Amino acid sequence: MGLALLLCGAPAWSAQGTVAVQPRTITRDLTAYAEVVPIARARLRSAQTGQIAGLNIEPGQNVTAGALLGKLQGPELQALLEQRRTAVAAAEAKRGAARHTLAITQKKQAAHLSTREDLYNAQAAFGQAKAQLSAAKAALQAARQNAVLRAPATGTVTAVAAANGERVTAGQTVLTVQPADGLWLKAMYYGARAAAVHVGMQGRFMPADGGQPIPVRVAHILAVAGSDGGRPVGLRSRAKNVNWISGEAGTVVLKGAQQRAVAVPTRALILDRSQWWVLVHTGQGDRRQRVTLGASRGQDTLITHGLSAGAEIVVDDAYLKFHRDFSQNFQPPD
Repeated sequence: MGLALLLCGAPAWSAQGTVAVQPRTITRDLTAYAEVVPIARARLRSAQTGQIAGLNIEPGQNVTAGALLGKLQGPELQALLEQRRTAVAAAEAKRGAARHTLAITQKKQAAHLSTREDLYNAQAAFGQAKAQLSAAKAALQAARQNAVLRAPATGTVTAVAAANGERVTAGQTVLTVQPADGLWLKAMYYGARAAAVHVGMQGRFMPADGGQPIPVRVAHILAVAGSDGGRPVGLRSRAKNVNWISGEAGTVVLKGAQQRAVAVPTRALILDRSQWWVLVHTGQGDRRQRVTLGASRGQDTLITHGLSAGAEIVVDDAYLKFHRDFSQNFQPPD
């Protein structure tokens, strides 16, 4: 987690080699590795069992949604088509017979030789026969359409899973297409940084190849955390006409909330017994003050706990002054 510092005033140096602790405005930068990945892939699946033919496509080729890519053939498909054609012929014959019966019943009804119920039954039989014929024709048309392999989306073919002459079954994947508009930036955040990310947060993506930074925003925070404890975050570009490249990687930096803190010159810090200290200059002399460090920027270090803005701290020979009574307290062995 990086921290951007905005200087709120120039250091006030004193003759005693001290400096007044300066307030800073801190913007928490949430940095993570990011990669352009597909939101989803479109798969062309075989609608029925058959043998691939006329499929002349390779990974990397661009296709347009609905474009003819190949077809299915083979004995299974021919048997299915013949079955559907037979069903259509039978339905046509049944409709013809129902129409003939209806015509006869109507003439009898006009001559008062049949009842109204007979007419209603004949009309219902004819309507049922027409519906069965429509269903049979639709099934035949579906079988014909399912024998044609068409691109499921506009984009780039990423994988071809079947070759010409290969037998495929219903539901088997033939090829995969990466949709042209189906890419986004995916970053992984961990721990406290993951908790700080929210939808709508803005930042920039810096490609690893040195390309121009791309302004981005958080579009979604995925509900399921990764197996390594990370939480995936989906980001979209805030700029128009950005052509993402699948697999492109880099660093994403999100701008977090601003906070107030204090910073001191790094050379004023003293490490003693695994703890950090500064010397605070007061009217009664210098006193030791333990502090908790934040991030460093240039010659300054943030103090997250232990100091307030305006306090005077020693910067000249701070380490020597901190340990100046060491020799007085040190007793050499006998």
